[in-house]
Amino acid sequence: MAGTEVSGAEVPARRSRLLDRHLGFVQALRTAGLPVSLAEAQDSVAALGRVGWGERGVVRDVYAATLVKRQAQRPTFEAVFDLYFPRLIGDGTAAEIDDVERTRDDADALAAYRLRLQAALRAGGEEALRDLAVEAGGRFGAMPGRGPGLSSWSAYTALRRITAQELTDKIVEALLAEGRADDEAARVADRRVARFGRLVEDDARRRIAEEKGAEHVADVALRPSIDRLDFGSARAGEIEEMRRLLYPLSRRLASRLARERRDNSRGPLDFRRTVRASLSTGGVPIATHHRPRRPHRTELVVLCDVSGSVASFARFTLLLVFALQDQFSRVRAFTFVDDLVEVTRHFTPGADVADVMAELAASSAHAARFGRTHYGRAFGAFEERYADAVGPSTSSLLVLGDARSNYSDLDLDALRAMAGRARHSWWLNPEHPRHWDTGDSAASEYGAVVPMVECRNLTQLGEFVHDLA
Repeated sequence: MAGTEVSGAEVPARRSRLLDRHLGFVQALRTAGLPVSLAEAQDSVAALGRVGWGERGVVRDVYAATLVKRQAQRPTFEAVFDLYFPRLIGDGTAAEIDDVERTRDDADALAAYRLRLQAALRAGGEEALRDLAVEAGGRFGAMPGRGPGLSSWSAYTALRRITAQELTDKIVEALLAEGRADDEAARVADRRVARFGRLVEDDARRRIAEEKGAEHVADVALRPSIDRLDFGSARAGEIEEMRRLLYPLSRRLASRLARERRDNSRGPLDFRRTVRASLSTGGVPIATHHRPRRPHRTELVVLCDVSGSVASFARFTLLLVFALQDQFSRVRAFTFVDDLVEVTRHFTPGADVADVMAELAASSAHAARFGRTHYGRAFGAFEERYADAVGPSTSSLLVLGDARSNYSDLDLDALRAMAGRARHSWWLNPEHPRHWDTGDSAASEYGAVVPMVECRNLTQLGEFVHDLA
């Protein structure tokens, strides 16, 4: 992207290539979940026309300033930008290794590489890790001779050859020697090794994009932005990032709900007061008067399946609901696998999120007597022990789960009785609708009793909670 002299005849062709690259980049951002409008895309081109295309960092910052609306979208933006405007082309690397050394792939070369990687991880320098990630991709991630349609590069293969995770203990030892505490050293080491792994994945995507085109990689290999990432497919680091986003999301929702309640505070027209007031203006009703609207806040009862892959989804939903508990008159929450446990007591004002998550995990263990999800038994237990939690036409019932009950008794009668007493009822399902009614899913049978709503990511969760409150 650095400026080079071009002849007059080459200028139109170069502009055409830049335009194609820009259009492909914007479309890839939209596909990845970033809402980029036509006006914003035009703004980015106008801004780049002022600053030029000569410096990659400047181009990235201009695009980010004009196209990215929330910080949560920045990692996805960076990944797409790296595909369409890569830092390197081919096997380039800043590491000072001669060509003979770079092509060697034996035990001695691997051992020497691991020593350099260990030193870079201990120092924590970003540029050194980037160069080593590029070298790892080129030296250990190549998979030549694969069949048609298969990529010739693999981050998994490179990381498996390097066994970077085994270096964590050595990094911890080095950090302890610097005077770090045990927990801090472990966290820093894990974070640096995970960062190196992501850099290797980035380099593999770059190489595959050169081989198959950036559009191909953007369609099949890029993960969506964190607010649109499925709960069930989130990795450990992504779950941590979701947790950090949860309370900013709750604050935005609370502010929006308060504003909407304020805007909707006027009740029906008070005709008598309006006519009386119009007498002072010759019978013209300049100002209208309204009866005060009767305030209403929802009582909420939440039943959460906390088994397996749906556990993270259920806990995130509980945390968001309780972060917004001022928007509800009362909230009670229950978790279950095959038995029911009330967890309302864990959600106290000012409670630490990490502590709440740990307590919920412990409660989940108590909610499993036999270890297999059993919705019917949980619904029956609720009716037996907590039926009065759902009052007559005053509460809203919210069920969280994938409706997979291991082919056991569904106890539709118990769910029907619960929903019948509730003012409103919903079921949030973290699976894509195309998976409903497959295998042991009873989505349609439960959905006939309680309306079932798809809820697979933070964006959908926030939208639902807004409508609920």
